[in-house]
Amino acid sequence: MLMRAARMYGYHEPLRLEEIPVPTPEPDEVLVKVSAAGMCRSDYQLIEGYFEQAAPLEFPAVPGHEVAGRVAATGSAVPRSAGLSEGDQVVVNPGWGDGTCRQCHEGNEQLCTGSGGWIGFGPPGGFADYVAVPRRHLIRVPGGDQKAEHLAPLTDAGLTPYRGVKKLRAGGKLGPGRTVVVAGIGGLGSYAVQYAKLLGGGATVVAFSRTDEKLALARRNGADHTVNTRDLKPGQVQDELEALTGRRTVDAILDCAGAPASITLDFEILAAEGVVVSVGLMGTKVEVPLNVIVGTELSYFGSFWGNYNDLTEVLALAAAGRIQHSVTTVTFEDINDNLQALARGDVVGRQAIVFA
Repeated sequence: MLMRAARMYGYHEPLRLEEIPVPTPEPDEVLVKVSAAGMCRSDYQLIEGYFEQAAPLEFPAVPGHEVAGRVAATGSAVPRSAGLSEGDQVVVNPGWGDGTCRQCHEGNEQLCTGSGGWIGFGPPGGFADYVAVPRRHLIRVPGGDQKAEHLAPLTDAGLTPYRGVKKLRAGGKLGPGRTVVVAGIGGLGSYAVQYAKLLGGGATVVAFSRTDEKLALARRNGADHTVNTRDLKPGQVQDELEALTGRRTVDAILDCAGAPASITLDFEILAAEGVVVSVGLMGTKVEVPLNVIVGTELSYFGSFWGNYNDLTEVLALAAAGRIQHSVTTVTFEDINDNLQALARGDVVGRQAIVFA
C-alpha cells in the first residue's frame, strides 16, 4: 500500500510530494495514521540547513515533528499493558532518547546525549499519511476525542513554552507583584501567554511582538498588557512598561523568539535577580552583558522542548478546556507555500496539515 509523503532530498530545496510504501512497524512499534501535523518554523530551518551540524540528515527524509493521529496497527511485541488499541487517538512524544544516558534516566529524553533523536529530524516524521513510532513514545489522548489539528501543535508549540514557564515558576520568579514578559507571539508565544497566566500565581503578563495582529492574539489569550517593540529602543520599551505596569523593569522573561536583538533587549529590561528563559531558536549566538549579569545576579536558562511528563500535563490542561488554540488548517498539497509563509513570519498562531 502506498501513502503520500513530503520528502527532503537535500538542503535548500522544496519538499517533494511523492507516493511511497506505508512503513511496516517493527515489533515494538505502532503504525499511526496521521490525522494532523503541525507546521513549525523549525521545519523551515531544517530544510535550510540550520540543524545540519546538530542533526545531520540522510536523504530522502520526511520532516514533521508535531504529530497527532490514530493507531492503525501494532507491532508483534507491543504488550497489551501499553493500552494501545486500533483506532485510539494518540500524539507522538517527539524526544526519542536511547534510554541509556543520565538525561534519559531522569526522564528528559529530549536531551539524550547518547544515540537518541527527534521525530522528523532523522526518524521519518509526520508530513506523511502514516508514521511508525516506538510504542513508548506514544501518548493516548485523555478525555475523549479532540480535534487533531489542536492536538498536534501541543507536542511542540504547546509543550516547549510550558516547560519554560515551569522553570520560571520553579525559580521563584512568578507570583503577585511580579511582571513576566513573553517575547515573541508566534506558535509558541500564543501558548506561553496562557501558561504565564495559568501558572503565574497572579503575576502581571506582558506580551512583546513586532506586529499588532500577534499582539491582539496575545490579549485574547490573557495577556494583561502588550508592547509592539518594532523600531523601539530599550529606553522606549521601558517607557511603555512604566506606563503600563508602573515599573521600568521586569522579573522574568520567556523568550520565544531567540533572535539576538530580542535577547539583547531582555537583558536591558531585566530587574535585579531576574531570569531569562530562552526557548526560541532564530539566531546562533547572543551577547549578554557579563558585568550586569554578575552585578545584579541575573540568570539565563535554555529550555529545550519538553519531556513525556510535561506533555501529559499539557494534554490534561487541553482536555480540561484550559488551553485556547489558534490554529489554521492547511492542505498537504500546499506544504511548500506554507513553509515559505512561516519563514516570512506571516503566520499568526500555528498551521496544521490535516490529512483525510
